[in-house]
Amino acid sequence: MDIVIVDTGCANLTSIQVAIKRLGYNSIITSQPSILSKSKKIFLPGVGTASAVMKVLSEKKLINIIRDFKKPILGICLGMQLLCNFSEECQGVKTIGIIPTAVLRLKTNNLPLPHIGWNQIAFDTFHPLFEKISNNSRFYFVHSYIVPINQYTLSTTDYGINFSSVIQKNNFFGVQFHPEKSGHVGSQLLKNFLEM
Repeated sequence: MDIVIVDTGCANLTSIQVAIKRLGYNSIITSQPSILSKSKKIFLPGVGTASAVMKVLSEKKLINIIRDFKKPILGICLGMQLLCNFSEECQGVKTIGIIPTAVLRLKTNNLPLPHIGWNQIAFDTFHPLFEKISNNSRFYFVHSYIVPINQYTLSTTDYGINFSSVIQKNNFFGVQFHPEKSGHVGSQLLKNFLEM
């Protein structure tokens, strides 16, 4: 199977698969290392806690397969955060370690947590992931932790503080929002990733 959604035990796997199917692509939800390592595109979704998903990835022996993968990977929401070195969540969780930064608790000035709802992403330079997507387009967010702005940040979002909403290092991409819940603009981003 060319397109694989990693079975992280999360609730949003089917909604991602349906969003991909609407674009005319078939995908498989699996945690089988042999299928992941042969795939052409990987989606790494995440809902819930970093510790729970890292436990699943460890038990299924997927951490090194993801780390060593040479084709495009898209981490979604918690999946993006897992690409970093470490998360502040639950007294600290070691994560996959692609992006050399820590994931921090979102500290806002009296704004409610989690950050839920539509918010803008701002990017300074064009990237193929943003093909046919206007700067300051709105996507749907649900999160309480953030990836700080760093050298791999492609776009930022403001919620009391500016944070990374899209990141990329080599073949590893991450989006803090949920493209599968973001209507037409989210579908366009998924399409752009699938056609890279």
